[in-house]
Amino acid sequence: MSAVEARLGELGLTLPDVVPPLAAYQPAVRSGPYVYTAGQLPMVDGKLPVTGKVGAEVTADEAKQLARTCALNALAAVKSVIGDLDRIARVVKVVGFVASAPDFTGQPAVLNGASELLADVLGDKGVHARSAVGVAVLPLDAPVEVEIQVEVTGA
Repeated sequence: MSAVEARLGELGLTLPDVVPPLAAYQPAVRSGPYVYTAGQLPMVDGKLPVTGKVGAEVTADEAKQLARTCALNALAAVKSVIGDLDRIARVVKVVGFVASAPDFTGQPAVLNGASELLADVLGDKGVHARSAVGVAVLPLDAPVEVEIQVEVTGA
C-alpha cells in the first residue's frame, strides 16, 4: 500500500474504483510529467448521492462534502494512469464547477472540500492553484464537478 493510500486510511477514507466515463473520454490521461483528469462527479458506488442546485436543493455544507468525494474520485483516476499515488510530485491545479442557484455565491467555500482533502492527503504536495466556477447545470444534475492536474515523477 502506498503512503498516500495509508494516509487516506488514517483519515477513514478508502480510494474508490475509477468512475466509468459517461461519454467518449478517458477518466484521466498523461501528457509528459502531468496527469489531467476528466471532470469527476461525486459518484459513490455508481450513483450520485444527491442532485440539484447548491443554494436550493443542496446546502453549501452538503456540496462541500460532495467536492471531497469528487477529489477522491479524481485521485482514483490519477492512480489508474500512474499506478502509485506516491508518484504525485504535486497537485498543480484544481478546477471545480458548482451547479448554483441564481443567488448562490459561495462556490469557493464549496470547492474547499476538494482542496482541503488534497492537502490533508498529500500535505504540501496537495497545495494548488484553483478555479471555482458557478454553472447553471452539470451532467446528471450533479451539484459539483472537480477536475485536477497533477505533476508526477518517473516514467
